[in-house]
Amino acid sequence: MPRIARELRVRGVVQGVGFRPFVYRLATELELGGAVRNLGDAGVEIVVEGSRDAVERFLARLQDDAPPLARVESVDVSERALEGLDRFAIRPSTEVGGSAGALPPDIAVCDDCLDDLTRHPRYAGYWATTCTNCGPRFTVIDGIPYDRPRTSMDDFPMCPDCLREYTDPGDRRYHAQTIACPACGPTVRLDGDPERAVDRAREALAAGRIVAIKGIGGTHLACDATNDDAVRALRERLGRRAQPFALMATATTVETVARVDDDERRLLHGAERPIVVLRRRAGALPESVAPGLHTIGVMLPYSGLHHLLLQGLDRPLVMTSANAPGRPMLIENDRIERDLARIADHFLLHDRRIVARCDDSVVRRSGGDLRFLRRSRGFVPDPIPLPLGGDPVLAVGGETDVAFALYDGGRIVLSQHIGAVDNPETLGFLREAIDHLMRICGVAAPAIVACDLHPGFETTRLAGELAETFGWRCHAVQHHEAHVASVLAEHRVRDAVGIVLDGFGHGRDATAWGGELFLVEDGAVRRAGSLVPVPLPGGDLATRRPLRVVAGILHEAGIDPARIARLLAERGMDATDVDVLLQQLARGVNAPSTTSAGRFLDAVAALLGVCDERTYEGEPAMRLEATAAKGEPLPVAIEIRRDGDLLRLDGLSAFVSLCERVDDCRAEDLAASAQRFLADGFAQMAIELARERGLAAVAFSGGVAYNDAISRRLRTLVEAAGLDWLTNRCIPCGDGGVAFGQVVLAVGDGEIPRYGQ
Repeated sequence: MPRIARELRVRGVVQGVGFRPFVYRLATELELGGAVRNLGDAGVEIVVEGSRDAVERFLARLQDDAPPLARVESVDVSERALEGLDRFAIRPSTEVGGSAGALPPDIAVCDDCLDDLTRHPRYAGYWATTCTNCGPRFTVIDGIPYDRPRTSMDDFPMCPDCLREYTDPGDRRYHAQTIACPACGPTVRLDGDPERAVDRAREALAAGRIVAIKGIGGTHLACDATNDDAVRALRERLGRRAQPFALMATATTVETVARVDDDERRLLHGAERPIVVLRRRAGALPESVAPGLHTIGVMLPYSGLHHLLLQGLDRPLVMTSANAPGRPMLIENDRIERDLARIADHFLLHDRRIVARCDDSVVRRSGGDLRFLRRSRGFVPDPIPLPLGGDPVLAVGGETDVAFALYDGGRIVLSQHIGAVDNPETLGFLREAIDHLMRICGVAAPAIVACDLHPGFETTRLAGELAETFGWRCHAVQHHEAHVASVLAEHRVRDAVGIVLDGFGHGRDATAWGGELFLVEDGAVRRAGSLVPVPLPGGDLATRRPLRVVAGILHEAGIDPARIARLLAERGMDATDVDVLLQQLARGVNAPSTTSAGRFLDAVAALLGVCDERTYEGEPAMRLEATAAKGEPLPVAIEIRRDGDLLRLDGLSAFVSLCERVDDCRAEDLAASAQRFLADGFAQMAIELARERGLAAVAFSGGVAYNDAISRRLRTLVEAAGLDWLTNRCIPCGDGGVAFGQVVLAVGDGEIPRYGQ
């Protein structure tokens, strides 16, 4: 049979996933000659030579039989002159690129390595056991192509046994760049001592102590989640009065503390291992773990260190990020010990350098779907295909829950969770993360840098600085338009009515938007409606003290100031503060206008005594949702006004109606009523507008989209009206997805561009 030769350029997730060993074994099985090597843009080059039948079978099986973590997006095949190659080899990587591949995210330790963790003569009990099918990737990679010298594992030369496995094509650790064993790999120590480090840490946790644990992409603070004293001590030392703590537990223990459905269970056990927000079982855990909430975030162990730590523990552990709220995770050992000296009783640290911080991903069920609250470890830097055309773009996001985005070659790479970019430390982390992701993704220098419309955001200032320094074009995108664009781009749609229920965004009229209705036709986005604007006395102060929002709503509704004063006093506001607040409203001083749905829900929470101070982002609305989960909604009249070209949902009269029922109705029922009002009102406006304009779909996004009751109700009404229901699936509905929408509108110069193939 005549021989042929072919050259292949493979694009996708094909480095760091055992793809070259797979190609070697497949080619050898088919008696093909040639070679495979990594390219400098995360792609792979393959040359094969042999009989036509064998080459064709090789091409067919290249995608069908690929390793479990690999994802082949495309294979470019070209003819090649015969060279008489009769053996196949893995060649050294090259800096040259051309196929724009992608690198894999960090993956949970696989079952084979878990088995080795207990039985293998070399790997038993070793905390950093991994193979080509599992372990850290993103957090150890410093450059491409992905080879050991370009990772933090380069600090640990392989011993003869590891080198033998690393160079054996038949071994699953063949070219596993994170291969290590106790003889040559990173060492874990408790308080500087490697002797029984993990065992002693487990004993300390069981005794009620707090342990700082350096993991794959950052550091956690851990304690026994069933020990109320330990949890309260951790709260006091951290200064986190009420923010819910995430847990880590074995698969068996999870079921004892939370209710888990089949989809949630699959996600918990998946290779990505995110935190999954579940319905907590009453009485199974101290209230201090997640004060005032009906849910709890839980993850299963995802590294060898975690599995060893949980061995023999029949209880979940609090496993919360060891950083101040919104600040970067700690990753350097000396800083961990210094910054946490007054918080942690013990330090379980290892000596492998973390190249890129990467916080845990978080997912919860809302509106019938599992949605990202945070898309980070396990998913980054996995690209999201989006054929927009146009130049490369860097989008830097908003201010809170920031994740930036890189667009190039028809794909968007959304970064790991960065946090609140309102301080120099997190701004520095953002800069580092941009440099790192551009380097490992091989993204060309952007032509455009996109940012939020708000002129005061640090990210907006950074975008301006980058544009001036590198000659990029700066494109500012309105916050809620970015939310809408993110949903429509995910679904490849350019015509829809958009609903965005959110906390805050700088509007095009310089007021604070947040409860918005948009009309999107042929890619053009136009504001079509909102909640009735209300004053926000004190501006940012009102977001922390929602009784101020109560006063602003009642003032705008025309309620007598004396009545407002009595209500505020009954809810604990100081008499002097009440007087100053009412004077502020009367004079219109420092009381910016807002249409925020988040502030409306905050005000209801304060009115009902559910939460009168926000100590973490979204707290009042989250506590309100937990209260509403125990209630039944009562009828609340829906009034929609016309205000020029805008529809306005009257939240004033609805709020006054709730006030009038406070003494006669359960707080649980009134909380459910407020949520039902918001969902029904926006559904009614959206359905009417869709019918009027002949549109087939309604898109929903924003931070309030995480509220399960609101999201479910909106979806039910929209689908009952015969319209398509669209929401974020691949990216967060909240501000962690804003950069995705910024990319879309920047490429389209303010509109949603047409999608390619």
